[in-house]
Amino acid sequence: MKNFTIYLFLLVFLFVTKMVGQETFENKAKAIAVNIEQITNEEKAALKKEVDEVNNQLVEGTISKEEAEKKKKDFAEKRARNIENRVALEQEKLQELVQEKVDGKVNYNKDKGTVLLIGTNSDSINPHKTEIKIPAMKVYDSKDDRVKRESKRTTSQFVFAMGLNNTLSDGKLQDSNYDFIGSHFYEWGLTLNSRILNDNNLLHAKYGLSLMYNNLRPTDNRSFVVDGDQTNLLTNPIHLKESRFRNVYLVVPVHLEFDFSKDGNHDGKSYYRTHKGFRMGFGGYTGVNVKSKQILKYEDNDYKTTQKTKGDYNVNNFVYGLSTYIGYKATSLYLKYDLNPIFKNNVVDENNISLGIRFDFN
Repeated sequence: MKNFTIYLFLLVFLFVTKMVGQETFENKAKAIAVNIEQITNEEKAALKKEVDEVNNQLVEGTISKEEAEKKKKDFAEKRARNIENRVALEQEKLQELVQEKVDGKVNYNKDKGTVLLIGTNSDSINPHKTEIKIPAMKVYDSKDDRVKRESKRTTSQFVFAMGLNNTLSDGKLQDSNYDFIGSHFYEWGLTLNSRILNDNNLLHAKYGLSLMYNNLRPTDNRSFVVDGDQTNLLTNPIHLKESRFRNVYLVVPVHLEFDFSKDGNHDGKSYYRTHKGFRMGFGGYTGVNVKSKQILKYEDNDYKTTQKTKGDYNVNNFVYGLSTYIGYKATSLYLKYDLNPIFKNNVVDENNISLGIRFDFN
């Protein structure tokens, strides 16, 4: 999960850097104007230094007044030529830029710019600015573009969830077997949200693809040991600094979502919006186990050791369960429960259950 977070951050950073780095017509023209001003200031500063040296020579009596005037004139002419030649190069750049504009290679809008949106109410943003919504990883050319895409019957969201993880056996929470706070889950993925009725915004079908990370931290210095078709939780002979068991699943979640978002209004016309008000969803998921791993950390003769063991651990290859969420805008309280047990043939069935916070970045 840590590696994924790093990779996601780098991806978003590179994406934003690229978007912000795209220069508009006015930015390029302004850069050329700044270069011309800098050239002029540099040559004037150099001429002043040369004239000051000539004046010092005149005061010291090493040159005559006529020689001083001639040197000043030569220096002034040289700096004037430098300015003319260097500015000519910048003027060529400006001509090329204008031609690119004429050819349609450079966009121009006096109000155009780029806005990074991190939890910002984009309705208050300048309608001509490019909007980059970081959590949702979306880019809109303008407010018109955003409204057009957000009002479509099917929209997309980036989903991230995290919280507490544990198991149920015979309807009882196994919090004595697993650290209540230390056991946690993560989920991230992409979903599509489709309005079911053409002329009503209440009902939506929400479906997509997610990766689920379910972690269990056994208590009392225990870890999982495979014995034939049984996977038992046994006391470890070595004092463990950490004991963690992780299952990773690739799942397809499907929910019926009730969205009470109020209609939006743009240019005097109303349109349907999602994730702008109270929401709740009911559904489930099904998928496959892609990895099971146990992580043990301990000290052996003053050597800190981390042991990572991958295997099937008799874990069910498939998973299916029920899930629900309820919340406001992007944030929801999220509950999911596996209907099939974690291990295939254990004498005591344990079903994974998770409770946490879910973010649907629209």
